[in-house]
Amino acid sequence: MTIDPDDPVRAVEAVLFAAEEPLTIDMIRAHVGEEIDVRRALDRIAEDYAGRGIELVRRGDRWHFQTAGDLAHLLRRDREEPRKLSRAAIETLAITAYHEPVTRAEIEAIRGVQISKGTLDVLMEAGWVRPAGRRETPGRPLTFATTPEFLTHFGLASRRDLPGIDDLRAAGLLDPIDLAMAELSVAGGTDEGGEEQVENDGDRD
Repeated sequence: MTIDPDDPVRAVEAVLFAAEEPLTIDMIRAHVGEEIDVRRALDRIAEDYAGRGIELVRRGDRWHFQTAGDLAHLLRRDREEPRKLSRAAIETLAITAYHEPVTRAEIEAIRGVQISKGTLDVLMEAGWVRPAGRRETPGRPLTFATTPEFLTHFGLASRRDLPGIDDLRAAGLLDPIDLAMAELSVAGGTDEGGEEQVENDGDRD
């Protein structure tokens, strides 16, 4: 059935409402047709829903409806507390987010300690990290990157919204060791001070 080009907003809204997962503009266009200006319709829908109980949000290059952030507490249910990530997993996730695509060896060089295979498995099982192809270097090592689900879980529109070192320091989220590691990570360093990291965190994995 041909969509009325004079009513693109309703068409795009219907596709998003029925979708089981966040959709890219191309995915929406496949439903509503090439003649629809999907980006303009998305802007209109986001404007129409601003301040309401649900909102249209962009995560990376995908769009979806979600409960307004200030009303999320109304939908919470008592449930079993999920298992917390280990420090090794948190550091691995952070390095992946800031440096993707990144290889296992590069993650280990930044952390200054080896990571177990299980650490990446936990992050992939959570849906936050994915294999991102192989690097065209000797041995063709596998690289890893974050997923749209990672952006959604942490409320980020894109990786550009990740906090910088100054933001983390101002929030009191970096102890001296964390700060040194973060600065080393941003500088693209390798394993300076690695022996101290191994001594302090030998049981992280």
